[in-house]
Amino acid sequence: MALVIDDSDHTREVYAFMLRLEGFTVEQARNGHEGVERAVELLPDIITDLSMPVMDGWETIRRLRADERIRRIPIIACSGYDDAISPDATGAQTAADAVLPKPCPLDRL
Repeated sequence: MALVIDDSDHTREVYAFMLRLEGFTVEQARNGHEGVERAVELLPDIITDLSMPVMDGWETIRRLRADERIRRIPIIACSGYDDAISPDATGAQTAADAVLPKPCPLDRL
């Protein structure tokens, strides 16, 4: 099970399609707030955008990692901003398992 969190309908659909081709069941969320709620419900692997309204990806990841029920869920953050995918953007700053450039090819997911 994968959860794709992104404010762009098109991006969510593209990633969902790619993941379904690889055999994943995919759910979607339009923003970080919705994504955190769905994560507690579904316990999925997560792919999240970093730049979103309502709750951005940075805060989404902080909240996911702070919740004991879901803190160990694998998280991949995707961003179209070069500074977000620098080596300094991983680890303690985001607590994401990986930060990848957007658009992210299927072989990287």
